[in-house]
Amino acid sequence: MSWTICGVDEAGRGPVIGPMVVAGVMVETDQGLRELKVRDSKKLTAERREELAPLIWDMCRVEVIEVWPQELDELMSRRSLNQIEAEVFARLIESLHPDEAYVDACDANARSYANQVLSFLSYRPRLVCEHKADDRYPIVSAASIIAKTRRDQRVREIEMELGEEIGSGYCSDPKTKAFLQKCINEKGDVPPHTRRSWATSKRALSAAKNSKLSEWE
Repeated sequence: MSWTICGVDEAGRGPVIGPMVVAGVMVETDQGLRELKVRDSKKLTAERREELAPLIWDMCRVEVIEVWPQELDELMSRRSLNQIEAEVFARLIESLHPDEAYVDACDANARSYANQVLSFLSYRPRLVCEHKADDRYPIVSAASIIAKTRRDQRVREIEMELGEEIGSGYCSDPKTKAFLQKCINEKGDVPPHTRRSWATSKRALSAAKNSKLSEWE
């Protein structure tokens, strides 16, 4: 009887622009992934991630869920980001239905996060939930690579749609902040695919509103 394992990880939890992408990767043995020398996606170049992603798709069963800003904003009105992420992780585990699942804990309390994920499942796989799981377990490294390459693809598509460079979409990225501010200054609103519930969006909109009020006064 075969024993299946899966890894789940996300990319784009924190950015102000673009989707949060969660990937689940399942295999019977991670030997092939070890031979590919998969690592946490953050420790690989974009070029190496692009090389590895199709190999992972060929070698494993892969599923991806994308949570776009409008849905995130709506969900954030009722739940914390950790709860949202835990539910999406659980949806992938439920769909893949592995015997054993490895997940990267986003909560400071890994056990609490594991219990959140389990609460959304209809069955009880063996669940390994640890900080930096994407650096420790090849199956989670593979999931992180799939999630990151898909997220990067979506960011490029957003740039093509809007006809401007938007950077990485992260709040700390000067290109992203400049693009966000430019849109607000020119159009009085954040651009499409922006998370309105994020503090960065709220601060930028508030600053623009106060600036216009000062000009009027």
